[in-house]
Amino acid sequence: MKMIHIILYFLALLSYTSHATTTSVNDFCVANLLLPNTPSGYPCKPQSLVTENDFVFSKLGPGVLIQPFNAGTTTVSVKNLPGLNGLGISAGRVDIGINGTIPMHTHPDATELLIVSQGQITAGFITPTKLIVKNLNPGDVFVFPQGLLHFQVNSGVGNAVAFVAYSNSYPNIHLLDILLFGNNLSTPTLEKTTLLDAAQIMKLKAQLGGSG
Repeated sequence: MKMIHIILYFLALLSYTSHATTTSVNDFCVANLLLPNTPSGYPCKPQSLVTENDFVFSKLGPGVLIQPFNAGTTTVSVKNLPGLNGLGISAGRVDIGINGTIPMHTHPDATELLIVSQGQITAGFITPTKLIVKNLNPGDVFVFPQGLLHFQVNSGVGNAVAFVAYSNSYPNIHLLDILLFGNNLSTPTLEKTTLLDAAQIMKLKAQLGGSG
């Protein structure tokens, strides 16, 4: 539970401004998930229908390890914790198996905090001019600035576990490998734009569900 308390503390820091703006009008706006999402969040559920369950996500357990990355995530967003609506915060758990990795990705609309609780994780992000990378151990906290390409690799001898916090109640994720090799973008085009040869591209497409 101590790690959850740390997460909540950093979430509070991340969301102070947006939370103050939201609560100046309403104490809360529980998401009505039956209605479409909007740029400002979900419409509010009538307060007469709000219950304590709208503010609780139970059992943030291990995520299913997805191949070929041997890693998995459990996300706590407005989709499964409606009370987060409009607060600019969300959280999750990251599980990375031996030799596993969270591949290169971005969150274009959220800053991310990574809080290691088990094992060793090498984490980093890339800017146009610099690589920032660090080996992290239990109790270490690493921040990924919004929109920057970043990654996490299990660099220890056993499974690794971390908790994450985002400055958005429903953050987007763009996985670079899936974007490049998980669709029907033609192999000749990928050869020209990535400088990979056709055999490498076809191998990646086969692993990630792409075609063409």
